[in-house]
Amino acid sequence: MVNFSEVKLAVVAVSRDCFPIELSRNRKNLLLKACQNKNISITGIEKAVENERDVLAVLTELKEKNINALVIYLGNFGPEGPETMLAQKFAKPVMFVAAAEETGENLIGGRGDAFCGMLSASYNMGLREIYLYVPEYPVGLASDVADMISDFENIARIILSLKKLKIISFGPRPYDFLACNAPIKPLYKLGIEVMENSELDLFEAFNKHKDDSRIPAIIQEMEEELNKGNKYPELLFKLAQYELTLKDWLEHNIGASKFVAFANKCWPAFQTQFGFVPCYVNSRFASRGIPIACETDIYGALSEYIITVATKLPPALLDINNTVPKDIYEENKDQVKDYRLNDLFMGFHCGNAPSCFLKDAELKYQLIMHRLLEKDKEPDITRGTLEGTIRPGRITLFRLQGTASCELKSYLAEGEVLDINPKSFGCIAVFAVKEMARFYRHILIEKRFPHHTAVAFKHTGKILFEAMKMLQIEDISYNQPEYLLYKKENPFR
Repeated sequence: MVNFSEVKLAVVAVSRDCFPIELSRNRKNLLLKACQNKNISITGIEKAVENERDVLAVLTELKEKNINALVIYLGNFGPEGPETMLAQKFAKPVMFVAAAEETGENLIGGRGDAFCGMLSASYNMGLREIYLYVPEYPVGLASDVADMISDFENIARIILSLKKLKIISFGPRPYDFLACNAPIKPLYKLGIEVMENSELDLFEAFNKHKDDSRIPAIIQEMEEELNKGNKYPELLFKLAQYELTLKDWLEHNIGASKFVAFANKCWPAFQTQFGFVPCYVNSRFASRGIPIACETDIYGALSEYIITVATKLPPALLDINNTVPKDIYEENKDQVKDYRLNDLFMGFHCGNAPSCFLKDAELKYQLIMHRLLEKDKEPDITRGTLEGTIRPGRITLFRLQGTASCELKSYLAEGEVLDINPKSFGCIAVFAVKEMARFYRHILIEKRFPHHTAVAFKHTGKILFEAMKMLQIEDISYNQPEYLLYKKENPFR
């Protein structure tokens, strides 16, 4: 299952009638060639837009070619009325970009003034209240604009996919997890469907799969994936039964939506009734691009889904969990580089991370639940975690959250996983984020964000930031550099 939209890009040149239309057409053709050289798949629209009739003709062609993301390219000054009308009537992701002048040898007959035209276009965007993508510096030569289009493709994929997403949840959040509060209204505002179910619904469906003929094939898949990490082979039958339960629920209940994420309750009654913990199955779904957030964290599932779409990589949902002891910091000076001790923290969860991002992944038991449910006993009902140290590399922390007052806010921070032994359990690693201490205090605490963060296993802050802007999220936070104070940060240090 491909769990996100395919973006079908097109570029249309626009031209003000008192400027040479061939200038826009030629520059568009150079842009198409630059995109081809960078392996960006994009359709060139033959007609250049000068007036409203051109807009109607282009809209017809876009519909015929099933285009769902449009680049409006100012090859010259551009007609601000028709070009912004096109963006408004297209009603799908749109990017505005403009051509830079190529040479000082042709600044009379070949000057386009698109630099100026972008200003007029922006004023008309405001009049029409259009929310679209304008790059940080939206003017460039063909090769520069092609790079902007590559970013836009990732941003558009997020916007398109969310409109077809359904989040399926099972059970209310655990009593001690009020932080996973999930007001539904903001999700509908984003175009997302929500299907909330009882744990009893899930338990009934699970029991109906006890003799499912597909279980042996799933067990074989798990054995091949776990390899030497298969510490509880006798547990795989139940895990496979549960995986098929979720798979069938997805297929039978996707309804009018096209893509799915889950947010499932996983304690405290899950272990005693199902007889295992679901972490490894959650990991396997995440590896296929279908996030399953723990503890009925609906906005955690949404955040995981967004980074999945942004990166085309499996996500993880981790606790921003514990500080790094000073002795570990001192022992690993070669790895911590120029990070301060309070730039570091440990990201942890019971065992839900995709196996491809873990070192020596093993099927284990949930130690914290074992203390509570099986004290002084061999692990039984608390087995089912996938544990290992998370591999070092670049990461992005991200969360989009609905508040109790039904407002949407988000944060993002780029950093890395360090190659340091965390000396602990679960799926865990030492994370490093510049100015983490200040970010922790003035964003995560000050703005009441939950302890769960979605983790993308690459730097993708630029894409996420622009996607949040296109979704009209007003409150977008990030880890600000030392010289830039947060709104309520005390300047008297």
